[in-house]
Amino acid sequence: MPPLPYTRLIVIGATGAGKSTLAENLANKLGLEWIELDALHWLPGWQSRPLEDFRARAEQATQGPRWVIAGNYSSVRDLTWPRAQLIIWLDYPLWTIFWRLWHRTWRRWWTRELLWGTNRENMLDHFKLWSKQDSLFAWLFATYWRRKREFPLLIAAHPHLQLIHLHTPRETQQWFESLE
Repeated sequence: MPPLPYTRLIVIGATGAGKSTLAENLANKLGLEWIELDALHWLPGWQSRPLEDFRARAEQATQGPRWVIAGNYSSVRDLTWPRAQLIIWLDYPLWTIFWRLWHRTWRRWWTRELLWGTNRENMLDHFKLWSKQDSLFAWLFATYWRRKREFPLLIAAHPHLQLIHLHTPRETQQWFESLE
């Protein structure tokens, strides 16, 4: 396969699909800056950064010519999508994502992995399935089908963007391995 002709990429998908992992791997392989929107958004204690500050950080991060973003934040989409050239949509089945999210959350909790400054996973919060604010699993179930409906409309509204639509982790891995 010839080299990927794009230098401004956004990886989208449901919570837990693997956006950050793929974006970081693409950044390393293609020599791009890795921009993780979660890292720009979260403050210590799982507090959201004030919207204007978050937008300013996203604006600054995407000024350069070579980057890959991981994230779906609608609050900065008007800044990031017009600058991007390619959307990579990790459109996996719900149960595939659920199990990936479960394993990732468990691993982060068990190892006490430090996330975005001073944050760590709290497994008990994730069992609060009534709270989209606290539980990634509640967030996944609340947003999965909405994103499947919205993403095609959003992509169509940005005709300058190319799309790579990946349906399974295996398809994603094969595509990634084919890149030069």
